[in-house]
Amino acid sequence: MSVATARAAAVQDTHDTDRRALDAYSRAVVDVVRAVGEAVLHIEVHRGRFRSQASSGGSGFLFTADGFALTNSHVVHRASKLVARLSDGRTAEASLVGDDPATDLAVIRVHAEGLGVAPLGSSSDLQVGQLAIAIGNPFGLQCSVTTGVVSALGRSLRSQSGHLIDDVVQTDAALNPGNSGGPLLDSLGRVIGVNTAVIRSGQGLCFAVSIDTASAVLPHLLREGTVRRGRLGLSCENVVLPRLLVRRHGLVQDRAVRVVAVDRKGAGARAGLLAGDLLLGFDGVPLTGIDRLHRVLTNSERGHMASLKLLRGEDLRYLVILPEHGVASGT
Repeated sequence: MSVATARAAAVQDTHDTDRRALDAYSRAVVDVVRAVGEAVLHIEVHRGRFRSQASSGGSGFLFTADGFALTNSHVVHRASKLVARLSDGRTAEASLVGDDPATDLAVIRVHAEGLGVAPLGSSSDLQVGQLAIAIGNPFGLQCSVTTGVVSALGRSLRSQSGHLIDDVVQTDAALNPGNSGGPLLDSLGRVIGVNTAVIRSGQGLCFAVSIDTASAVLPHLLREGTVRRGRLGLSCENVVLPRLLVRRHGLVQDRAVRVVAVDRKGAGARAGLLAGDLLLGFDGVPLTGIDRLHRVLTNSERGHMASLKLLRGEDLRYLVILPEHGVASGT
Protein backbone atom coordinates (compact mmCIF):
# COMPACT_ATOMS: atom_id res chain seq x y z
CA MET A 1 0.00 0.00 0.00
CA SER A 2 1.38 3.40 -0.98
CA VAL A 3 1.86 6.22 1.51
CA ALA A 4 -0.89 8.23 -0.20
CA THR A 5 -3.30 5.28 -0.05
CA ALA A 6 -2.51 4.66 3.64
CA ARG A 7 -3.03 8.34 4.42
CA ALA A 8 -6.36 8.38 2.59
CA ALA A 9 -7.46 5.24 4.47
CA ALA A 10 -6.51 6.83 7.79
CA VAL A 11 -8.51 9.97 6.95
CA GLN A 12 -11.49 7.82 5.95
CA ASP A 13 -11.25 5.88 9.23
CA THR A 14 -11.24 9.17 11.13
CA HIS A 15 -14.32 10.36 9.24
CA ASP A 16 -16.11 7.05 9.88
CA THR A 17 -15.30 7.29 13.60
CA ASP A 18 -16.60 10.86 13.71
CA ARG A 19 -19.83 9.79 11.98
CA ARG A 20 -20.34 6.91 14.36
CA ALA A 21 -19.77 9.20 17.34
CA LEU A 22 -22.20 11.78 15.96
CA ASP A 23 -24.77 9.08 15.27
CA ALA A 24 -24.49 7.78 18.85
CA TYR A 25 -24.85 11.30 20.21
CA SER A 26 -27.83 11.99 17.96
CA ARG A 27 -29.48 8.69 18.84
CA ALA A 28 -29.14 9.43 22.57
CA VAL A 29 -30.81 12.84 22.19
CA VAL A 30 -33.56 11.56 19.89
CA ASP A 31 -34.35 8.67 22.25
CA VAL A 32 -34.63 11.02 25.23
CA VAL A 33 -36.93 13.43 23.38
CA ARG A 34 -39.17 10.57 22.24
CA ALA A 35 -39.34 9.13 25.75
CA VAL A 36 -39.86 12.34 27.70
CA GLY A 37 -41.26 14.89 25.23
CA GLU A 38 -44.88 14.00 25.99
CA ALA A 39 -44.34 14.89 29.66
CA VAL A 40 -43.21 18.47 28.95
CA LEU A 41 -45.80 21.24 29.33
CA HIS A 42 -46.22 24.78 28.19
CA ILE A 43 -47.86 26.65 31.07
CA GLU A 44 -49.99 29.72 30.38
CA VAL A 45 -50.19 31.90 33.47
CA HIS A 46 -52.98 34.39 34.12
CA ARG A 47 -52.66 36.97 36.87
CA GLY A 48 -55.05 39.59 38.16
CA ARG A 49 -58.79 40.09 37.66
CA PHE A 50 -58.85 39.67 33.88
CA ARG A 51 -58.23 35.97 33.32
CA SER A 52 -59.08 35.72 29.61
CA GLN A 53 -55.55 36.49 28.42
CA ALA A 54 -52.27 34.90 29.54
CA SER A 55 -49.92 37.44 31.12
CA SER A 56 -46.86 35.17 31.06
CA GLY A 57 -45.78 31.61 30.44
CA GLY A 58 -43.19 28.98 31.14
CA SER A 59 -42.50 25.28 31.07
CA GLY A 60 -43.07 22.32 33.36
CA PHE A 61 -42.98 18.53 33.28
CA LEU A 62 -45.23 15.77 34.57
CA PHE A 63 -43.69 13.38 37.08
CA THR A 64 -46.82 11.28 37.80
CA ALA A 65 -49.38 9.80 35.43
CA ASP A 66 -52.25 11.43 37.37
CA GLY A 67 -51.17 14.95 36.49
CA PHE A 68 -48.69 16.23 39.08
CA ALA A 69 -46.04 18.42 37.46
CA LEU A 70 -42.95 20.35 38.55
CA THR A 71 -42.18 23.88 37.42
CA ASN A 72 -40.56 27.05 38.75
CA SER A 73 -42.15 29.07 41.51
CA HIS A 74 -41.49 32.28 39.59
CA VAL A 75 -43.51 30.90 36.67
CA VAL A 76 -46.73 30.24 38.62
CA HIS A 77 -46.40 32.37 41.78
CA ARG A 78 -49.60 34.32 42.53
CA ALA A 79 -51.34 33.02 39.41
CA SER A 80 -55.10 33.48 39.23
CA LYS A 81 -55.45 30.82 36.53
CA LEU A 82 -53.19 28.18 34.98
CA VAL A 83 -53.62 26.45 31.62
CA ALA A 84 -51.33 23.60 30.55
CA ARG A 85 -50.72 22.96 26.87
CA LEU A 86 -49.67 19.37 26.20
CA SER A 87 -47.25 18.19 23.51
CA ASP A 88 -50.15 16.69 21.50
CA GLY A 89 -51.83 20.10 21.28
CA ARG A 90 -54.45 19.55 23.99
CA THR A 91 -55.02 22.19 26.64
CA ALA A 92 -56.12 21.49 30.20
CA GLU A 93 -56.90 23.49 33.30
CA ALA A 94 -54.26 23.23 36.01
CA SER A 95 -54.23 24.15 39.69
CA LEU A 96 -51.43 25.15 42.04
CA VAL A 97 -50.64 22.45 44.61
CA GLY A 98 -47.57 23.85 46.35
CA ASP A 99 -45.14 26.73 46.00
CA ASP A 100 -41.64 27.21 47.42
CA PRO A 101 -40.08 30.51 46.28
CA ALA A 102 -36.98 29.71 48.35
CA THR A 103 -35.92 26.98 45.91
CA ASP A 104 -37.87 28.43 42.96
CA LEU A 105 -39.91 25.23 42.74
CA ALA A 106 -43.65 24.64 42.52
CA VAL A 107 -46.03 21.73 41.92
CA ILE A 108 -49.16 22.02 39.80
CA ARG A 109 -51.89 19.47 39.00
CA VAL A 110 -52.93 19.10 35.37
CA HIS A 111 -56.54 17.94 35.04
CA ALA A 112 -56.29 15.63 32.05
CA GLU A 113 -55.85 11.96 31.15
CA GLY A 114 -53.40 10.03 29.00
CA LEU A 115 -50.38 11.94 30.27
CA GLY A 116 -46.69 11.23 29.75
CA VAL A 117 -44.26 11.01 32.65
CA ALA A 118 -40.66 12.16 33.02
CA PRO A 119 -38.77 9.87 35.45
CA LEU A 120 -36.89 11.64 38.23
CA GLY A 121 -33.21 10.76 38.44
CA SER A 122 -30.51 11.83 40.88
CA SER A 123 -28.04 14.71 40.79
CA SER A 124 -25.71 13.26 43.44
CA ASP A 125 -23.60 11.33 40.92
CA LEU A 126 -23.48 13.90 38.12
CA GLN A 127 -20.13 14.45 36.43
CA VAL A 128 -18.89 17.68 34.88
CA GLY A 129 -18.84 17.17 31.13
CA GLN A 130 -21.67 14.67 30.84
CA LEU A 131 -24.47 15.20 28.33
CA ALA A 132 -27.32 17.50 29.38
CA ILE A 133 -30.57 17.89 27.42
CA ALA A 134 -33.06 20.71 28.03
CA ILE A 135 -36.65 20.59 26.79
CA GLY A 136 -39.02 23.51 27.14
CA ASN A 137 -41.00 26.20 25.43
CA PRO A 138 -38.76 29.22 24.84
CA PHE A 139 -40.76 32.21 23.61
CA GLY A 140 -43.79 29.88 23.52
CA LEU A 141 -42.24 27.60 20.88
CA GLN A 142 -43.63 24.20 21.88
CA CYS A 143 -41.23 21.40 22.90
CA SER A 144 -37.92 22.95 21.82
CA VAL A 145 -34.78 20.90 22.52
CA THR A 146 -31.25 22.12 23.26
CA THR A 147 -28.22 20.10 24.26
CA GLY A 148 -24.93 20.73 26.01
CA VAL A 149 -23.00 19.43 28.96
CA VAL A 150 -23.02 19.77 32.73
CA SER A 151 -20.61 22.70 33.02
CA ALA A 152 -20.23 22.84 36.81
CA LEU A 153 -21.77 21.50 40.01
CA GLY A 154 -22.45 22.90 43.46
CA ARG A 155 -23.17 26.44 42.29
CA SER A 156 -25.31 28.85 44.32
CA LEU A 157 -28.00 31.05 42.78
CA ARG A 158 -30.18 33.72 44.34
CA SER A 159 -33.88 33.14 43.73
CA GLN A 160 -36.29 35.94 42.88
CA SER A 161 -37.48 35.84 46.50
CA GLY A 162 -33.98 36.96 47.54
CA HIS A 163 -32.92 33.63 49.06
CA LEU A 164 -29.88 31.62 48.05
CA ILE A 165 -30.43 28.29 46.26
CA ASP A 166 -27.48 25.97 46.82
CA ASP A 167 -26.30 22.89 44.88
CA VAL A 168 -27.38 24.35 41.53
CA VAL A 169 -26.36 22.59 38.28
CA GLN A 170 -24.68 24.79 35.67
CA THR A 171 -25.11 23.81 32.01
CA ASP A 172 -24.41 25.27 28.60
CA ALA A 173 -27.59 23.77 27.11
CA ALA A 174 -29.16 26.97 25.77
CA LEU A 175 -32.07 28.38 27.77
CA ASN A 176 -34.31 31.30 26.84
CA PRO A 177 -37.40 33.00 28.30
CA GLY A 178 -40.09 30.33 28.50
CA ASN A 179 -37.64 27.49 29.28
CA SER A 180 -38.08 28.14 33.01
CA GLY A 181 -39.54 25.11 34.76
CA GLY A 182 -38.66 22.61 32.05
CA PRO A 183 -36.57 19.49 32.66
CA LEU A 184 -32.81 19.12 32.37
CA LEU A 185 -32.19 15.47 31.46
CA ASP A 186 -29.31 13.02 31.25
CA SER A 187 -28.62 10.68 28.33
CA LEU A 188 -31.00 8.06 29.79
CA GLY A 189 -33.93 10.47 29.90
CA ARG A 190 -33.89 10.95 33.67
CA VAL A 191 -34.57 14.42 35.08
CA ILE A 192 -31.43 15.79 36.75
CA GLY A 193 -32.60 19.37 37.24
CA VAL A 194 -35.36 21.94 36.82
CA ASN A 195 -34.23 24.71 34.46
CA THR A 196 -34.52 28.02 36.23
CA ALA A 197 -32.24 30.83 35.02
CA VAL A 198 -29.83 32.20 32.47
CA ILE A 199 -27.26 34.96 32.96
CA ARG A 200 -28.13 37.31 30.11
CA SER A 201 -24.70 39.01 30.09
CA GLY A 202 -22.90 35.65 29.83
CA GLN A 203 -22.43 33.19 26.99
CA GLY A 204 -23.82 29.75 27.80
CA LEU A 205 -24.27 30.30 31.54
CA CYS A 206 -27.53 28.51 32.37
CA PHE A 207 -28.69 26.97 35.63
CA ALA A 208 -31.04 24.31 36.95
CA VAL A 209 -32.20 23.49 40.47
CA SER A 210 -30.84 20.01 41.17
CA ILE A 211 -33.39 17.20 41.14
CA ASP A 212 -32.16 16.05 44.56
CA THR A 213 -33.20 19.44 45.95
CA ALA A 214 -36.56 19.07 44.20
CA SER A 215 -37.03 15.54 45.55
CA ALA A 216 -36.44 16.80 49.10
CA VAL A 217 -38.98 19.60 48.66
CA LEU A 218 -41.66 17.60 46.82
CA PRO A 219 -43.19 15.73 49.81
CA HIS A 220 -43.75 19.01 51.65
CA LEU A 221 -45.32 20.73 48.65
CA LEU A 222 -47.62 17.78 48.02
CA ARG A 223 -48.62 17.43 51.68
CA GLU A 224 -48.68 21.02 52.96
CA GLY A 225 -48.35 23.25 49.92
CA THR A 226 -45.29 24.96 51.39
CA VAL A 227 -41.98 24.22 53.11
CA ARG A 228 -41.15 25.14 56.70
CA ARG A 229 -37.41 24.73 57.19
CA GLY A 230 -35.01 24.80 60.04
CA ARG A 231 -32.42 27.52 59.55
CA LEU A 232 -29.01 27.99 61.13
CA GLY A 233 -28.22 31.48 59.81
CA LEU A 234 -25.16 30.42 57.82
CA SER A 235 -23.68 30.80 54.35
CA CYS A 236 -21.90 27.60 53.37
CA GLU A 237 -20.00 25.80 50.62
CA ASN A 238 -19.14 22.19 49.85
CA VAL A 239 -15.54 21.08 50.48
CA VAL A 240 -13.41 17.96 50.20
CA LEU A 241 -11.69 17.05 53.46
CA PRO A 242 -7.90 16.60 53.56
CA ARG A 243 -7.05 12.90 53.83
CA LEU A 244 -4.88 13.59 56.86
CA LEU A 245 -7.87 14.93 58.82
CA VAL A 246 -10.07 12.03 57.69
CA ARG A 247 -7.51 9.49 58.96
CA ARG A 248 -6.65 11.39 62.14
CA HIS A 249 -10.27 11.56 63.33
CA GLY A 250 -11.47 8.28 61.81
CA LEU A 251 -14.17 10.03 59.80
CA VAL A 252 -16.69 8.08 57.72
CA GLN A 253 -16.78 10.79 55.01
CA ASP A 254 -14.36 12.67 52.82
CA ARG A 255 -16.62 15.70 52.27
CA ALA A 256 -18.06 18.34 54.57
CA VAL A 257 -19.78 21.73 54.64
CA ARG A 258 -17.62 24.79 55.31
CA VAL A 259 -19.16 27.78 57.09
CA VAL A 260 -18.39 30.84 54.96
CA ALA A 261 -20.29 33.44 57.00
CA VAL A 262 -22.42 33.53 60.16
CA ASP A 263 -25.48 35.73 60.63
CA ARG A 264 -24.80 37.37 63.99
CA LYS A 265 -28.52 37.20 64.86
CA GLY A 266 -29.01 33.60 63.74
CA ALA A 267 -29.06 30.22 65.43
CA GLY A 268 -25.49 29.44 64.35
CA ALA A 269 -24.08 32.52 66.08
CA ARG A 270 -25.97 31.69 69.27
CA ALA A 271 -24.52 28.19 69.20
CA GLY A 272 -20.99 29.52 68.78
CA LEU A 273 -20.30 28.64 65.14
CA LEU A 274 -17.52 30.54 63.37
CA ALA A 275 -16.61 31.16 59.75
CA GLY A 276 -14.22 28.43 58.66
CA ASP A 277 -15.82 25.67 60.74
CA LEU A 278 -16.27 22.41 58.85
CA LEU A 279 -19.65 20.84 59.60
CA LEU A 280 -19.43 17.04 59.67
CA GLY A 281 -22.71 15.89 61.20
CA PHE A 282 -26.17 16.98 62.31
CA ASP A 283 -27.85 14.78 64.92
CA GLY A 284 -25.76 11.81 63.82
CA VAL A 285 -26.35 12.33 60.07
CA PRO A 286 -23.07 12.82 58.16
CA LEU A 287 -23.04 16.14 56.30
CA THR A 288 -21.40 15.36 52.97
CA GLY A 289 -22.75 18.47 51.28
CA ILE A 290 -25.10 21.43 51.49
CA ASP A 291 -27.93 19.44 49.94
CA ARG A 292 -27.71 16.89 52.79
CA LEU A 293 -27.73 19.72 55.36
CA HIS A 294 -30.80 21.28 53.74
CA ARG A 295 -32.51 17.91 53.85
CA VAL A 296 -31.95 17.38 57.56
CA LEU A 297 -32.98 20.95 58.31
CA THR A 298 -36.15 20.55 56.25
CA ASN A 299 -37.00 17.42 58.23
CA SER A 300 -35.94 18.78 61.62
CA GLU A 301 -38.61 19.19 64.29
CA ARG A 302 -39.52 22.62 65.58
CA GLY A 303 -38.06 23.20 69.05
CA HIS A 304 -35.63 20.26 68.83
CA MET A 305 -32.10 20.92 70.14
CA ALA A 306 -29.74 19.29 67.66
CA SER A 307 -26.10 18.26 67.98
CA LEU A 308 -23.51 19.51 65.49
CA LYS A 309 -20.27 17.68 64.84
CA LEU A 310 -17.57 19.90 63.37
CA LEU A 311 -13.90 20.52 62.79
CA ARG A 312 -12.42 23.82 63.91
CA GLY A 313 -8.93 23.91 62.54
CA GLU A 314 -7.71 20.39 63.28
CA ASP A 315 -9.82 19.99 66.45
CA LEU A 316 -12.97 17.88 66.53
CA ARG A 317 -15.80 19.64 68.42
CA TYR A 318 -19.48 19.24 69.25
CA LEU A 319 -22.04 22.01 69.67
CA VAL A 320 -25.74 22.09 70.51
CA ILE A 321 -27.97 24.23 68.29
CA LEU A 322 -31.65 25.16 68.13
CA PRO A 323 -32.63 25.75 64.46
CA GLU A 324 -35.13 28.47 63.64
CA HIS A 325 -38.17 27.36 61.64
CA GLY A 326 -40.20 29.22 59.06
CA VAL A 327 -41.11 29.50 55.39
CA ALA A 328 -37.67 30.58 54.25
CA SER A 329 -34.63 29.21 52.50
CA GLY A 330 -30.94 29.13 53.16
CA THR A 331 -28.91 27.26 55.74
